[in-house]
Amino acid sequence: MSNTYLVTGAMGCIGAWVVKQLAERGDTAVVFDIGGDARRIKNVLDADSFARVKFVTGDITDGEATKRCVAEAAPKAIIHLAGLQVPFCKADPALGAKVNVLGTIHVFEAAIAANVERVVYASSAAVFGPGEDGAAAPDEDSTCEPTTHYGVYKRANEGTARIYWQDNKMPSVGLRPLTVYGVGRDQGLTSGPTTAMKAAVLGKPHTIGFTGSTDFNYVGDTAAMFIACADRDPASGKGAHVYNLHGATVAVSDIIQTIEVLHPGAAGTLSQDGPELPIPPQLDGSAIHRDFPGLPDTSLQDGIGYTLRRFGELQAASQLDTRDLPKS
Repeated sequence: MSNTYLVTGAMGCIGAWVVKQLAERGDTAVVFDIGGDARRIKNVLDADSFARVKFVTGDITDGEATKRCVAEAAPKAIIHLAGLQVPFCKADPALGAKVNVLGTIHVFEAAIAANVERVVYASSAAVFGPGEDGAAAPDEDSTCEPTTHYGVYKRANEGTARIYWQDNKMPSVGLRPLTVYGVGRDQGLTSGPTTAMKAAVLGKPHTIGFTGSTDFNYVGDTAAMFIACADRDPASGKGAHVYNLHGATVAVSDIIQTIEVLHPGAAGTLSQDGPELPIPPQLDGSAIHRDFPGLPDTSLQDGIGYTLRRFGELQAASQLDTRDLPKS
């Protein structure tokens, strides 16, 4: 039996893949988004699947509009991905708080009013402060001392979810990815590795703007985790849960090397420069696999390989968006 899911922020990278996977299994995705640019969704869906997606234009900062959309869609669950990323929150902290924090409150209020089963929302590894040399990978109980407005807002949303469970018994799951990569990832602090894959396909040089090691989360796996959490309660029972996502923890230099192995024409054209990320390089992601057995775990080589192939297909069809690449 097919179900309806409301997806906010679906014009973004993870959202596009959530819509893709919902559509491919026969479910109805209702997209609630302020933007009219569906290029990321089109880049990962075929035409028939795209035609089945329902689009509702609306602003997550408008509580009444959000409530109306949820009521009309009557979804099984809400997958809430709408939000401004690190650079945009830094440039305009007030707008970042309005979208990321107030918008999340509106989603929970709408979910309660419409008797939605659960809310699954995007938190972030940015809730943690910088990693310390030799320190263990943080788990869900580790101290959170974010160093960006974005991280502060995501931590606030985790608290919001906890209070809505405490006061209204609204079940929720927040997921904390770190460096998401794959087709559609063209904005944000950690988008550089994916842009490097695109540059490789185009035969252009590119410098990734950070160094060091980080947890790389393949976007297809990340989307599947959001959907799994929307489908069913954790094995540990209903509540306001938060889970770290662990991927392949490697150095940026290893990403460059893997791209060059899979796409030899890029040899010598890719580089890295800049500081290490102000986030621990690796998260303890064991808890979500305990509570949601059977989640996918795509290898780094396979994830990069698929991304390169899809970028090549889009380029051959004159559909590859290059706005994230520096102007010549």
